[in-house]
Amino acid sequence: MDSNRKDQELTDNQELVNSADEPQVQEMEPATAPEPEPDDELEPDEELEADDGHSWRIARRIGFVIACCILLVIIGTALGVGMFFANGLHPVEAKDEPVIISVKPGMSSKQIAELLEDNGLIKSEFVFRYYLRINKQGSRFQAGDYSMTPGMELEEIVTMLNNGDTIKPPTFKFTIPEGYTIKKIADKLAEAKLIDRDRFMELASQPELFTSARYVGLIPDDADIAYPLEGYLFPETYEMVEGSTEQEIIARMASELDRKLQQLPDDWQLQLEELGVSFHEMLTVASLIEREAAVAEERPIIASVIYNRLKQGMLLQIDATVQYALDDHKDVLLIEDTEIDSPYNTYKINGLPPGPIASPGLDSIRAALYPEDTKYLFYVTKKDGTQEHLFAETYEQHLRNKAASERQ
Repeated sequence: MDSNRKDQELTDNQELVNSADEPQVQEMEPATAPEPEPDDELEPDEELEADDGHSWRIARRIGFVIACCILLVIIGTALGVGMFFANGLHPVEAKDEPVIISVKPGMSSKQIAELLEDNGLIKSEFVFRYYLRINKQGSRFQAGDYSMTPGMELEEIVTMLNNGDTIKPPTFKFTIPEGYTIKKIADKLAEAKLIDRDRFMELASQPELFTSARYVGLIPDDADIAYPLEGYLFPETYEMVEGSTEQEIIARMASELDRKLQQLPDDWQLQLEELGVSFHEMLTVASLIEREAAVAEERPIIASVIYNRLKQGMLLQIDATVQYALDDHKDVLLIEDTEIDSPYNTYKINGLPPGPIASPGLDSIRAALYPEDTKYLFYVTKKDGTQEHLFAETYEQHLRNKAASERQ
């Protein structure tokens, strides 16, 4: 018993020791779990949605800023371009000293604009070309030397270039009266110290140098013609640049004939066929009229006399042709004068002389083309100082007219 008691005590003591070592658990009343506090943390999908919304707002702000910047750049550029063009359209600073520029033949509007800018007459060749484009200008600019003043408006510059308002070089003038011969023209110009007479007369025998004048090219190659250009140098008042050569003067006068013929009726060349004459022959008739007629109204009548006599094969017997052959003007011709041996002496040759005997004016040319329709074959000058003529269809009537003129 005692041993069992001791074993039991040992066992109880051991349990007491073990129980002492274990923590004492106090039993508590079951309590209700506290409510979880609100938490900012979101579920994974919600976090992605929040991040996307935030990024979109940032991107929108950035896009707005960029758009504003682009708009500002555009506005600034537009303002800058506008100011550039506005400034370029204004004239440069005005100055009193003119600027001389030389526009060469064939220069483009761009080259002319660059020339103007280089010489300080415009602010910008680019703006000037834009101005020309919108105003449809620049195609009619004329070559030459221009005197322009800084400060001119663009419109003034364009007008000057369009009109060819170039610097006018020093010029001289001379007048060739109707009815002058080549020799008298040469004498007049030489007396005014405008030409060398010998050189002028030499050139007057070389029509091939002046074929730029259309009708000079129609002069026949006839050895009997004293001076091929006789009659082809139109009588007019001329203005030419100082220092013009003899050849330039002749060329100018020959080309004037071309211009004057443009004033005739459109059918004038058909009249040549109607009359049965060449241009050269018509001009020869015109020169005879010029030398014979002093009264304008009589020119077509004298023309009719010439054509009527030619048709009938009569000698023209025109005193002016004898004077041309004599190279001398005589108020009264002697019988011996009318016997001179010359292809120009219409007292001896049939038909017309080989060429004009003087430079006819436009009225005589018109009379040669459109003669009066008459049957007159003769005329005689009145002696009353009027320089008019008495016309006759028959020789008997002509003799009576001569007698009547002597009594005046």
